[in-house]
Amino acid sequence: MNIPRWLGLSWLALIAALLSGCGYNSIQAADEEVKASWSEVLNQYQRRADLVPQLVKSVDAYMTHERDVLTQVTEARSKVGSLQISADQLDDPAALERFQQAQSQLTSALSRLIAVSENYPQLKADGLFRDLMTQLEGTENRISVARGRYVKSVQAYNVLVRQFPAVITAKVFGYAPKANFSVENEAAISQAPNIQFSNQAPSSAPATTAPAPAR
Repeated sequence: MNIPRWLGLSWLALIAALLSGCGYNSIQAADEEVKASWSEVLNQYQRRADLVPQLVKSVDAYMTHERDVLTQVTEARSKVGSLQISADQLDDPAALERFQQAQSQLTSALSRLIAVSENYPQLKADGLFRDLMTQLEGTENRISVARGRYVKSVQAYNVLVRQFPAVITAKVFGYAPKANFSVENEAAISQAPNIQFSNQAPSSAPATTAPAPAR
C-alpha cells in the first residue's frame, strides 16, 4: 500500500516535534559541547607534553647532581603519553581518574624541576630555558581555562540528562552521564597552578660596596 507523501511528511514532522519536546536536541547539543571542551583539554595537555623533551634537553647539561629530577619528569611524561582517553570514554569515571592522576604527576615533576632550576644562575640566564619557561607558563594557564570549560559543560550536560523528560530520551538513545574532574575546590580549576618562574638573569658585574660616609 502506497502512503501519501503528505502523510509521510506529517509523520516525520510529528516525530521531530516529539524528539524536540523530549529534549533530544538539547541533549545532543550538550553532548557536542562536552566533546569540544574535552578536545581542547587534550590539546593543551599535549602541548605541555611536547614541551617536556625540549625542557629536559635544555637543563641536562646544567643539572649534574639532580638526575633524579630529570628522570621523574621523563617518566611522568611517558606515563601521560600512555594514558589517553577519548571523548567516547568520558562516561568511565575510573578512566578519567587515571588520566587526571597521570597529569597531576607530570605537574608535580615539572614543579620540582622549576624549583631546582632556581639553584642554577647560568641555567636561569639561558635564553632557550627562559623561552621554554614562558611557553610552559602560558600552557599551564590554557590548561586551567580548558579544564574549567570542561567542568562547566559536563555539569550542564549531567543536569540535563537527569531531568524529566530528557532522562527518558537519554536512556533510549544511550546518552549516559559524563565523568568530571574531581577536585576539592572547583574554584581552583579556574586558576593556573602556582608555579613561579624566575625571569631575572644574574648580573655579570661584581657587587660594589658603597663608601662609608665621611665623619
